[in-house]
Amino acid sequence: MVKDPDIIILGGGHNGLCCAAYLARAGLKPLVLEKQPVVGGAAVTEEFHPGFRNSVASYTVSLLHPKVIAELELAAHGLRIVERPVANYWPTPDGEGLLLPYGLAARQQALARYSAADAARLPAYEEALEQAAALLRGLLLQTPPNFGGGLKDWWKGWLVGWRLARLPREQQRVLVSLFTESVAEFLAHWFEHDLVRAAFAFDGVVGTLASPQTPGTAYVLLHHCFGEVNGKSGVWGHALGGMGAVTQALARAATAAGATLRTQAEVVSVDDDGQRVTGVTLASGERIAAPAVAANIPPRLLFRDLLSGAAVPPVLRERFTRITSGSGTFRMNVALRELPDFRGRPGTSPQPHHGAGIVIGPSLDYLAAAYHSAVMEGTARSPIIEMLIPSTLDPGLAPPGQHVASLFVQHVLPRLPLPRRWQDPAEKAAFAERVIDTVCDYAPNFRAAIVGRQVLSPLDLEQRFGLVDGDIFHGQLRLGQLYSLRPLAGHADYRLPLPGLYLCGSGAHPGGGVTGVPGYNAAREILGDWRTGRLGQHRVG
Repeated sequence: MVKDPDIIILGGGHNGLCCAAYLARAGLKPLVLEKQPVVGGAAVTEEFHPGFRNSVASYTVSLLHPKVIAELELAAHGLRIVERPVANYWPTPDGEGLLLPYGLAARQQALARYSAADAARLPAYEEALEQAAALLRGLLLQTPPNFGGGLKDWWKGWLVGWRLARLPREQQRVLVSLFTESVAEFLAHWFEHDLVRAAFAFDGVVGTLASPQTPGTAYVLLHHCFGEVNGKSGVWGHALGGMGAVTQALARAATAAGATLRTQAEVVSVDDDGQRVTGVTLASGERIAAPAVAANIPPRLLFRDLLSGAAVPPVLRERFTRITSGSGTFRMNVALRELPDFRGRPGTSPQPHHGAGIVIGPSLDYLAAAYHSAVMEGTARSPIIEMLIPSTLDPGLAPPGQHVASLFVQHVLPRLPLPRRWQDPAEKAAFAERVIDTVCDYAPNFRAAIVGRQVLSPLDLEQRFGLVDGDIFHGQLRLGQLYSLRPLAGHADYRLPLPGLYLCGSGAHPGGGVTGVPGYNAAREILGDWRTGRLGQHRVG
């Protein structure tokens, strides 16, 4: 084990590993502590039924930044990403549903079956969204200006404002709409058919406990437009071997650079001397000294459970523990003896739609009803489901001729109305049955095809991966929790209000998804402090 680490990183998820790799490449001695037996955090692959392997929590690739892939040489460390054959498929209760391929002309042809006007509007819509995404891509790898900072932060803010002010008025209007409107409002400017609107609206509510009519969900749509796969913008893909292949490649990159990774090392406190960080204490009682700690865990979890000293003012501690979280997420993996046989696209032999993101959410009313029924009753009566069948692209995940499917399900509340509790196995099993019933409404053979399953409630996601309230983004992507306001105003520069404590996970800018960007950005700020002799001594905001 490394002696006298320069910095301890809490959590061996993808951002923590990314941060460690960059720090080690620059000459620091980082020590990554992970409570689970394997690094990877929520991006891990495991056998959940004999002979069947799948990504446990995170489940698809697009947002992983190309700079991270290239600079850390992840391909040389074993990462290979293959593209989905088509983007998405929305089955409908009757008819074939909407199969949305890649390529503008093919997408227009798909939409024209439902609305010629929507097909005609698609090029302008995609251009407007791409222009907005391109602008924000330029901000991804930059540290946001910090409220209450000095001249440097003022200058950063001025430059961003100057850049926005120089945009054409129409682009400015689109940006304002994306940051303030609901995804339903935003899409109403462009499309008329309900299925088309629902198809695009899904990316505005995925991983977000919200209705498509909730203001701010238009930004969530934009957040999911940043990505690319193998240099192709807007494409979604699969890491061969599952999402664990991403984090294992990052782990190899980090260790090759000189980082030390330690598993089954649960941290129970971040220690301080009343003025700055001094190290951490493990559940075993072992204490490890270090001048700095970078947290790849949700800031709510960090300030709620690990900072027990008086060095952080109570008012600040309360602000961090009140960060809004909750993504309405329920996660399932199923082992299948055969592929789903959809009413609108029959057959159990592999077809293009089996390799797509299969989204059950056929109308805006359906998406809204899932949210509102969950708010009233704790779980959606008819849940929103995104199903991926990665074994169609990666046959090694299942025995020959059989398959694994990921089900990303919404909406459920992190805490059910009393006396119901997620701790009750019957509660979790009952909602899993509802999910299966919902899929069977579109693919009647689905239940009979299941030979095994893995089920994770919001409580499971919190207990296993530290995702407070089951929030996959470490804090909701809402206007008051973005950019200079993420995680809180005054702490957007990856430095937290205890000298020596940094944030390198999804709770920092630019937010959630398997991007590696928070880890990359945090590493840059940490290295800046190290090179100027200020590591562990940054100013408290």
